Amino acid sequence: MSADFRTCPTTGLKVHAQADRLIKANAVVGVVALLIGGIAALLLLLTRWQVVHLLPADWFYRLLTVHGMNMLIFFILFFEMAILYFASAVLLNSRVAAPRLAWFSFWLMVAGALVVEWTMFTGRADVLFTSYVPLRATPWFYLGVILFAVGALLVVAIFFATLIVAKKERTYTGSIPLVTFGAATAAIIAVITLGHGAAIYIPTFLWSLGIGNVDAQIYRLVWWGLGHSSQQINVAAMVAVWYLLGALTVGSVVINEKISRIAFTLYVLFISMAAAHHLLVDPGLPPTWKVWNTSYAMYLAVLASMIHGFTVPAGIELGQRLRGYTKGLFEWLRRAPWGDPGFSALIFSIIIFGFVGGITGVTFGTEQINIIAHNTLRVPGHFHATVVAGTTLAFMGLTYYVIPLIFRKKVAFWPLARIQPYLFAAGMLIFSVAMTFAGTFGVPRRHYDISFAQAPFDFQFSPAVDLVMTAMAIGGLLAITGGAIYIAITVWSVFFGKPLEAEVKA
Repeated sequence: MSADFRTCPTTGLKVHAQADRLIKANAVVGVVALLIGGIAALLLLLTRWQVVHLLPADWFYRLLTVHGMNMLIFFILFFEMAILYFASAVLLNSRVAAPRLAWFSFWLMVAGALVVEWTMFTGRADVLFTSYVPLRATPWFYLGVILFAVGALLVVAIFFATLIVAKKERTYTGSIPLVTFGAATAAIIAVITLGHGAAIYIPTFLWSLGIGNVDAQIYRLVWWGLGHSSQQINVAAMVAVWYLLGALTVGSVVINEKISRIAFTLYVLFISMAAAHHLLVDPGLPPTWKVWNTSYAMYLAVLASMIHGFTVPAGIELGQRLRGYTKGLFEWLRRAPWGDPGFSALIFSIIIFGFVGGITGVTFGTEQINIIAHNTLRVPGHFHATVVAGTTLAFMGLTYYVIPLIFRKKVAFWPLARIQPYLFAAGMLIFSVAMTFAGTFGVPRRHYDISFAQAPFDFQFSPAVDLVMTAMAIGGLLAITGGAIYIAITVWSVFFGKPLEAEVKA
């Protein structure tokens, strides 16, 4: 092998130098975006908690935009770009196709993110994550999003090119690993997602310059092909990480690869249809369209998640039993490495995503319930269970293996690292459930002041709302503490951590 490769002593994988650097760069920027979004989350939480009610209206909506863009777009996608490089170049022992283009793509994403950050913090883009027309931001906001999306699309192209390089140069044998297949699923969904983004953000950018016009209903229809599908990139990547963490932590076995690959394929074919459940209360769309997109076809994507929800735990059980934990029904679970933050993060990700996120998500896909719940805190209660408690927990667990395997550093503050997933998972579970209950009492999700001070009308919520909102605040503060510990561990390990022993040069 070329001197551009090193051999990981733990896994035996050949790691291309460019892949190594690109994974590091994307992961570090992703954690920075998580820090910005986390600070915004703390300030928003202290405003939503009516006892404190910290921010004025303008800064609440400004930081809500900052929180949404950093958490749902910048943190998640930068981390997923790192996963794409890992799943292609590293797992397949291959070089990165077009490394110069890869670095150009990275800096294009960084530039786009910085432009968007500037517009949000200076009050030029108080349009929230959805940026619905006719709300108008500065043209720089839309241009920044476009630059970021183009960079991400280029990384996806490099991912597929790397798969071709690996196949051509025969760096692996047989079919591509299941984790790589899952990453390819995420990449395909990313192409669909970014295509929707280009189709709506380019005309919106021109509209912000005073060129042409954008219909509000068409904007919402096309935008949710971006807004919802971007979170389905997360789902596919998260499930791929589940399989990877299962193998790394307990030697998990894939029960039936064909079934798991079929489930990933169902994501590609049907998961974008679920975007329609964001539009069930829109009067401009016909009922037949709403019913078709949120009924049987959408449930084929739900079936895929249910398959993974069974196969991943089953693989973990089989891996544990093969290691000798065969006494009774649950010795394999009782003797699992619960002190390994990668394992605990994996289990909590599966449970909270599958039960809390899954149940609330499917129920919101029915028109009757959606009409009742759409503008309440039940909706953010749902996606904090999926994107935050599900995807983010999985990515946190993976970080505890990326630090030694890619950054070649020991994980710092190990006693804190062991409890970090427990703090974050417990906090997000309390936060999500409490937010969902608050929504059942009609607490709005789009109004920063649930007391409706200075409004021409008065509305009194149930006395239980105060208790539920306090529980939400406690859960949120606990989760933010867990997130802060994760960031501290990651930053210290990467920049000041103790290096591992020298590795073999391939």
